Amino acid sequence: MSPTIASIDIGIPAEQRLAIAEGLGRVLADSYVLYGKTHGFHWNVTGPMFNTLHLMFMDQYTELWTALDVIAERIRALGHPAPFGGANFAALASIPETQGVPAAMAMVQELVLGHEAVARTARHLFELVSAANDQPTADLLTQRLQIHEKTAWMLRSLLES
Repeated sequence: MSPTIASIDIGIPAEQRLAIAEGLGRVLADSYVLYGKTHGFHWNVTGPMFNTLHLMFMDQYTELWTALDVIAERIRALGHPAPFGGANFAALASIPETQGVPAAMAMVQELVLGHEAVARTARHLFELVSAANDQPTADLLTQRLQIHEKTAWMLRSLLES
C-alpha cells in the first residue's frame, strides 16, 4: 500500500508517537494550570512585595503562555490532537487549582510547587522519548526542565529568611 499525504512516517512507530503525545498532553495540562495560577496571582497579589511579585509573575505567565503553543504543536507534529479546555486539563494535570486568593508568600510557595510538578511530569517522559529516538521532543523537554527548575529556584529564594 502506498503512503498517503495524511500518513505519518517520521521514524517513530504509531504506538510510541501516541504514548509520547499523551505524555506531552500531561505536560501541556500542567503548564496550562500553572499559567492560569500564575496569571491569577499576578492580578491579585498584594502587600509590601507587590511590585516585585506583580512583575515577576507577569514574566512567568508570559513565558508559560508561549510554551503552551510549543508543546501543543509538538503533539500535533506527532499526529495527535492536543488536549484543550478546562475539564480536559483538570483531568490530565497533576497541579491543583488554587481556591481563594492566598497571601503573597503563599502564592510564591504554590508556584514553586507548580514548577516542580511540571518538571516531574516532563522528566517522566524521557525514558519513553529516548526509546523512541525522538530528539525534538527530548529537546523540548530539556528546555522546559531548565525553565521550570530555574523558576522554582528563583521563587524558592524569595521564601528564604
